[in-house]
Amino acid sequence: MFNSKCIFCRIILGKLPSNIIAVDEKAIALLDAFPLAKGHTLVIPKLHFAKVQDMPDDYESAIFHLMHRLVDPIEKATHVDSSIIAIHNGKGAGQEIEHVHIHIVPRTAQDGAGPIHSMFVKRPVISSTDLKQLAIEIRKEL
Repeated sequence: MFNSKCIFCRIILGKLPSNIIAVDEKAIALLDAFPLAKGHTLVIPKLHFAKVQDMPDDYESAIFHLMHRLVDPIEKATHVDSSIIAIHNGKGAGQEIEHVHIHIVPRTAQDGAGPIHSMFVKRPVISSTDLKQLAIEIRKEL
């Protein structure tokens, strides 16, 4: 399962250069070519899956295991004690490349990026009754 138009698939197949940090059977980690911070790393499955829910459990486990292995070394190498770990899951969430990838972005309090809540200028006001109903609806979908 590769997509010849996908930049990540082309990197995995060795058709594009990259700064690979780690590789295992089902996942690969590389430095982001357009980093938000020094050490910005991407962890991707070695097969093409557009969204998290498209991945089978073994690939899901592989990317999260590799991410977990890398966070501490990335923070140490970049001399920080914090990082953002993020997945944009679909175009509406800001996913620019339709291949699942985890961002590990080293952070400092002075980098100006702020918390995730600072990304959303238009936040909904949801009543406690509506929150309870939403929880019921989500549980029904499980």
